[in-house]
Amino acid sequence: MKIRIPVLIVLLALIFVSCKTVPVTGRKQINLVPNALITSLAFTEYDSVVAHSATLTQSDERAQMVTRVGTKIQHAVESYLRQNNMSNELKNFKWDYNTIDDKTVNAWCMPGGKVVVYTGLLPYTQNENALAVVMGHEIAHAIARHGNERMSQGLLINLGGLVLQEALKEKKQETQALFLGLYMIGSNLALALPNSRMQESEADKLGLIFAAMAGYNPDEAIPFWKRMSAGNKNKTPEFLSTHPSDETRIKKLSVLIPEIKSKYYLVIQ
Repeated sequence: MKIRIPVLIVLLALIFVSCKTVPVTGRKQINLVPNALITSLAFTEYDSVVAHSATLTQSDERAQMVTRVGTKIQHAVESYLRQNNMSNELKNFKWDYNTIDDKTVNAWCMPGGKVVVYTGLLPYTQNENALAVVMGHEIAHAIARHGNERMSQGLLINLGGLVLQEALKEKKQETQALFLGLYMIGSNLALALPNSRMQESEADKLGLIFAAMAGYNPDEAIPFWKRMSAGNKNKTPEFLSTHPSDETRIKKLSVLIPEIKSKYYLVIQ
């Protein structure tokens, strides 16, 4: 598709002003989609998933654990961003935690802090430290606005030379379909599509930092991912289909953990 020069100039200018910085890592990224729009879509679909799933009540110890771990990480993130004058990063967040009674080995966090953990994941986490590793990773995707970044990339690719305002105004169905496609949202199940290797590595690092800030030992990341890899021998868990776990990842985490412990975990303790 040929893009006229004036449109290209406007598009490049839009990309320039939409360049954001990921908290902690400092990586530059493009966020073309208004956060209010993407969180609105996320909240609607999250409510639908929860309503159509076997969601545990807070009288269940498993749900209590998920909420407890999530809340601790939430408070740690909020405190860090507040101390670094970045509280505006959470402007559209409305945190919520639910545990779905399903054998699916998965967890996810939608834009805006909507978190779900499936009970099928718990035999692999086995303890709160490991659960914090997983939930920290998923929450990191939301804090780093990875969904917005991927959706922005999709808008540029799928909607051609249209400037963002026109795309969102004239292509509402396409925009919504793009969001739903990113999260594979159906009537009773939501799974994030594979993130880029860069985003996965960033979420690994941020997730361990957030978990450590919340008082959880990041050392548990290694045995957890080894258990996930072992469980992958016969059948690929849903969690691993979108969050690849291999020797390379474990090696990278092994390098990260000592630094994270010294800066964020041992210091806080």
